[in-house]
Amino acid sequence: MMTLKDRVTEDMKTAMRAKNAERLGTIRLLLAACKQREVDERIVLDDLAVIGIVDKMIKQRKDSITAFVQGQRADLAARESAEIVVLEAYLPQRLSAEQVTAQVAALVAELGAGGPGDMGRVMAAAKARFAGQADMGMVSAAVKQALPR
Repeated sequence: MMTLKDRVTEDMKTAMRAKNAERLGTIRLLLAACKQREVDERIVLDDLAVIGIVDKMIKQRKDSITAFVQGQRADLAARESAEIVVLEAYLPQRLSAEQVTAQVAALVAELGAGGPGDMGRVMAAAKARFAGQADMGMVSAAVKQALPR
């Protein structure tokens, strides 16, 4: 069974052979982020941790795109968008907005959350449950909706 990190390494070799510089650069950034975390925390990353790094890198790129669009730098925004496409290939199938809403409502009921004061507790449980399966911004919005006012 090949781990996600092994798959990324194989993709890097393929991109090198194909002389695909843009794809290779993005994959190298991902592997560097993985290696950095492994060295910092003295651990070997599992697939969930790698997915977390991919999620974080995608969020950074989306933030950059917003800034580049405001700064009227369409060329840089396009490059960031291309990197997002490469990174998204490493994410598992995502839950739809409806699935997230339904599962968050079930989680709120399960935890017996009674109001906005329980946001932290519900989000901690949601982070564990939805790791790599949903965008945490969408999960957070769903939690806010599901909590009684």
